[in-house]
Amino acid sequence: MKLVRQLSTADADFAAEFERLRYWSAADDAAIEARVAEILADVRQRGDAAVLDYTARFDRVQADSVAALEIGQAELQAALASITPGQRDALQAAAKRVRTYHERQLQACGLSWSYRDEEGNLLGQKVTPLDRVGIYVPGGKAAYPSSVLMNAIPAQVAGVGEIIMVVPTPEGVRNPLVLAAAAVAGVHRVFAIGGAQAVAALAQGTATIPRVDKITGPGNAYVASAKKHVFGQVGIDMIAGPSEILVIADGTTPPDWVAMDLFSQAEHDELAQSILLSPDAAFLDAVSASMERLVEEMPREAVIRASLAGRGALILTRSMEEACEISNAIAPEHLEISAAEPQRWEPLLRHAGAIFMGAYTSESLGDYCAGPNHVLPTAGTARFSSPLGVYDFQKRSSLIEVSEKGAQELGRIASVLAHGEGLQAHARAAELRLK
Repeated sequence: MKLVRQLSTADADFAAEFERLRYWSAADDAAIEARVAEILADVRQRGDAAVLDYTARFDRVQADSVAALEIGQAELQAALASITPGQRDALQAAAKRVRTYHERQLQACGLSWSYRDEEGNLLGQKVTPLDRVGIYVPGGKAAYPSSVLMNAIPAQVAGVGEIIMVVPTPEGVRNPLVLAAAAVAGVHRVFAIGGAQAVAALAQGTATIPRVDKITGPGNAYVASAKKHVFGQVGIDMIAGPSEILVIADGTTPPDWVAMDLFSQAEHDELAQSILLSPDAAFLDAVSASMERLVEEMPREAVIRASLAGRGALILTRSMEEACEISNAIAPEHLEISAAEPQRWEPLLRHAGAIFMGAYTSESLGDYCAGPNHVLPTAGTARFSSPLGVYDFQKRSSLIEVSEKGAQELGRIASVLAHGEGLQAHARAAELRLK
């Protein structure tokens, strides 16, 4: 059996096969939803005591107090000093690039502005950072220092007053690279807790853990469900689905490169999706052969095989233009244009979390160190959502200052509309200022 299915847009049943391929159910597991609701209610009622109980149960970490689970700045700096020089240099270089990108983003979209119209009225926008945010960093099966950088740095660039990080530490094992990333990124406080109980503590506050204004960062199904439950009490970034990559290739990139790019997302988990679109049938065959050969070298071979069998595909298109149309229908999280002239095709692409242009631009560079954020919309939500950025850690207030002259014209307009809505107090408030 082949590692990954091959389809053609010319096939009579392509539309049906394509819909089956795209389908991913985000339906909530009823048991998870019920358990998360219980945890949130328990943390709301018992605070720190509930957090300690769940940390002991799920992470197998015993502590006398939540304060004992806080990881201080001294330990973060010690972790930074303990990692290898190569790791430290890579972490600091990645952080510098991420910071530079988000500082440019701040200049482009994060500034206050105002103007005065012909009546002397001042109208504008005041941009202010959030006071306190919580960032969730996954722990357990793997360590994600890159997630620390991608969540904390734009918050810091935005001017957030306090950044609270939570990270599960199963069996009490604290990953030094994750803690070093927190030191580099300027995280203010770190707690060694995770799961739905960490989200509940951040959203509701406890005696030890301060309540935040917004929670960002990825997590498992329990974390995703908890974030959905607390939305409204606090802001959240997004509800993320399985990771995705879509590659549009013209056949000029080495097949091994494309095969490994497809593996780079398939290795995340069994529900991840990797799709290749190309009008070159011979190239698709070459990539398929590369994948069959290279998969045996992968430490996460079993996960890759399951992902590709379940949701992967190599699709023969009639043209590069058709490949772009299909990509827009999918709206992938990561989109690679692996072509000799990527700038030719980029204008045709409207929906993607991040677009990687050219054969040398592997998606993995964006995950770690290119600069743009790697927290991206999934499951087709790139049609209406954007990558995490400085703007997620700011809010905007409208500025309105009406002059005496301006109140005469605006007051008459408001009076007419307010009477039309049956809101006489609104109308009278405007009319009192008329001469």
